[in-house]
Amino acid sequence: MTDLTFDYVIVGGGVAGCVLANRLSADPQCRVLLLEAGGKDTSPLIAAPGGLLPIMMSGRFAWRYMSAPQRHLDDRVLYLPRGKVLGGGSSINGMAYDRGFHSDYDRWAQAGNRGWSFAEVLPYFRRLESFGPVDDQWHGQDGPIRVTRADTGHPFARAFLDAGSQAGYPRNPDLNGASREGFGAVDLTVDRGRRASASSAYLRPALHRPNLTVMTGALSRRVLFSGTRATGVRFRHDGTDHVATARREVILSAGAINSPQLLMLSGVGPAAHLADHGIALVADLPGVGQNLQDHLAAHVRYRSTKPYSMLRYLNPLRGALAMGQYLLFRSGPMADPGMSVCCFVKSDPALAEPDIKMLLVSALFSHNGQKLIPLHGFYAHINVIRPESTGSVRLAGADPELPPVIDQNYNATANDRRVLREGVRIARRIFAQPAFDSMRGEELAPGATVESDEAVDAHIRAHAEADYHSVGTARMGSDPMAVVDAELRVRGIAGLRVVDASIMPCLPGGNTAIPVAMIAEKAADMILGMAPPAPVALPGEPL
Repeated sequence: MTDLTFDYVIVGGGVAGCVLANRLSADPQCRVLLLEAGGKDTSPLIAAPGGLLPIMMSGRFAWRYMSAPQRHLDDRVLYLPRGKVLGGGSSINGMAYDRGFHSDYDRWAQAGNRGWSFAEVLPYFRRLESFGPVDDQWHGQDGPIRVTRADTGHPFARAFLDAGSQAGYPRNPDLNGASREGFGAVDLTVDRGRRASASSAYLRPALHRPNLTVMTGALSRRVLFSGTRATGVRFRHDGTDHVATARREVILSAGAINSPQLLMLSGVGPAAHLADHGIALVADLPGVGQNLQDHLAAHVRYRSTKPYSMLRYLNPLRGALAMGQYLLFRSGPMADPGMSVCCFVKSDPALAEPDIKMLLVSALFSHNGQKLIPLHGFYAHINVIRPESTGSVRLAGADPELPPVIDQNYNATANDRRVLREGVRIARRIFAQPAFDSMRGEELAPGATVESDEAVDAHIRAHAEADYHSVGTARMGSDPMAVVDAELRVRGIAGLRVVDASIMPCLPGGNTAIPVAMIAEKAADMILGMAPPAPVALPGEPL
């Protein structure tokens, strides 16, 4: 192998890694290496939004991790896929463009992380997007990721929006704008009928640069140190170990599961835990792998009396026609991920902000999208927006190829259980509205006999699923349990940063791919020594 000395070595070709590879290599004097353990994102199923189902069913592009038995979910083991392909999660997810709440980032700043308030991160959200639906102070028009708004013409989608109004909830014209509350259309990272992943938006346009090297099938085994300075990465490629040297920095962007795993394998983490696995200590950082947060999803499913769901496209003739329509015109069901409307509502009207997110899915899936139920129907996918439950990522052993032990500790607090239970009740109230009368069949789950608090809680324990929004395991802060500072530098270590969902102090109230892209945009400025853009002054928003 040729010279493996670079200015920056980036571990992980997911959302953050793709953003960083583009931004850092824009300087022709910087040599950048991006290491991705998975493969290339050339499959047409990745590009087609409607290819989401076979991607999720096959697991070809995902690490098929499983959780530890979940104490508060009947000791069940949950499926936890992680992107194993360039673009990471953005190449296999549902393509929701979701920033979270403004207050999420204000909470980060209020916890002592200067520079991370919403007014300060909004310029980075605007930088990363070309927001097709509207052009206003909340959104950008010149960024790499093209954003469109889902078509709400599907009968189930129209009924959901109308039912929200009938139930007394507001209609929201922009769920990523001034306010989150209410019912509205989902914004999607879809560009003219194709998935706008971090790889297609950021990495592919930079691949021609001679100073950028991208290696797939490269499993990083440990970060290397000289004393307490990171000097490079040992990785395995084609069965052989290699060392990539970083003159300036090693940047971990392997995600909230694998970044803490790699830190611990490299000797950075809780001293006692590393000693248990015979790993020499470089820095005792007890917060590595702690503070794991994720959304838990409950579902309320109904059979439909009308054949409107995605099931109809499993008919060979309809499926062939849909594929032909997509190939010729980039339109039709293969250009649509099938999730076009959602809402943000309160479990208690006295709350300042919603604490429940509900997404309508125009088909009946089980196992969180892995299996299609052969019935026409629809369901609500329900989250507690800001769960209190936290868990951990720990090593199963010193072998880098051993999956880590992932324990989200879902559903651990009384308030998490209360809010998710109320989400089930609100979904039922919405589906009971007149807008669904012409298409509503029987309630398949939880089922009409599941009424009491105890029965709903038992159903959730038996059937709730992970929502794949893991964050927080190398969190930003200044207290003893923080892993990185406000510039994402690993505490006590020179030349090493973490740039991904690991650094989030708390889980945003929505999906996580776009917040991770924002983090990487901001981190690129920090790494390159560029001044941040001025905070955006917006009505009612603190500066």
